[in-house]
Amino acid sequence: MAFWREMAAGDIEGLMRVAEVVHPGLPESDQVFAERVKLFPEGCLALVNDDEEVCGYAISHPIRNRQPPALDSLLGEVASDADQYYIHDVAILPKFRGRGLAAECVKKLLVVAERYSSACLISVYGTAAFWRRFGFVPGSVDEVLSAKVRGYGDDATYLVRSKGY
Repeated sequence: MAFWREMAAGDIEGLMRVAEVVHPGLPESDQVFAERVKLFPEGCLALVNDDEEVCGYAISHPIRNRQPPALDSLLGEVASDADQYYIHDVAILPKFRGRGLAAECVKKLLVVAERYSSACLISVYGTAAFWRRFGFVPGSVDEVLSAKVRGYGDDATYLVRSKGY
């Protein structure tokens, strides 16, 4: 059994173990994740099993429109004029996949996202079809955004979801 709950600072070590398995080619420091949890805790979820071991995680937070952070970069703060919701990552260990847990998580994040004009993310590993189920479609990309997206890998795609989809 596994369930989603708000992430705590003490979950970062477990999150890093999951990230090493799920994203070995997209490493980020524990400082990046700890900062996100501190800055916007309601957008950071931990998937835990009955033993409270982290089996997955979600990191999300508000950003200025079309300005997601580069991979492995600190935010410093959530901008007071943030008008878009950014889903940075939803990652689940392979043995916990196929149970609807990712969809359950995304639905929780989209409740928070309704406060903003739109939501966005950078899809990796060919997951755009998964995100399409929730109304995410390819968004327009300028040179600056394109450079950030490329930092997430050759198959990375910037996706956007309009409010109220």
